[in-house]
Amino acid sequence: MLKFCWHGFYKTVFEQTHDIMKKQFLLAIFILIIFIPNVEAQKSNSSNSYNYTTALGMKIYPGVGAVTFKHFLKETQAIEALGYFWNKGGRITGLYEFYWDINGAPGLKWYVGPGAHFSFYNDKYHGDDYPVPPGYKGYAAFGIDGVLGLDYKFGKIPLNLSVDWQPYYEFGDQWYYGFNGNFGGVAARYTF
Repeated sequence: MLKFCWHGFYKTVFEQTHDIMKKQFLLAIFILIIFIPNVEAQKSNSSNSYNYTTALGMKIYPGVGAVTFKHFLKETQAIEALGYFWNKGGRITGLYEFYWDINGAPGLKWYVGPGAHFSFYNDKYHGDDYPVPPGYKGYAAFGIDGVLGLDYKFGKIPLNLSVDWQPYYEFGDQWYYGFNGNFGGVAARYTF
């Protein structure tokens, strides 16, 4: 009986995650179709160099998608705003990032920085292992973040790719409080 319940729960979660990832993949393809034809038409500084000032795009982590906006305040310092949305709620994150070049790799930099976030959860997909109390409508929480990653800007086109790890500590008294080291993702951004 327990095996049957676990299989049903796993199948439901897997199908929901698969549907979300499929939608994120299709959205990423759509964004690329819109921006790729315009690449040659762009004559900004970010099109023909390894540096950029501002970038807008999408960040994907399994089961979670985010809109990402990055802006450099100085050559070695940037702010990044992220809006995550998934089946259990959402999260707004702000990061302050410090960048360093990687010698011998034009366009490739590594970065680290602090940040903070505000999360909201509806928890309607917890399943039988974590029963939701009657009348429970979700909750909101605040947390502090860190980020460590790699950032690459293509030299001939206005495209930036990054991969990072974003551990955080969330304050609260519900399911997601405490330290969590499994956040981060892969981002693709249009630079201008």
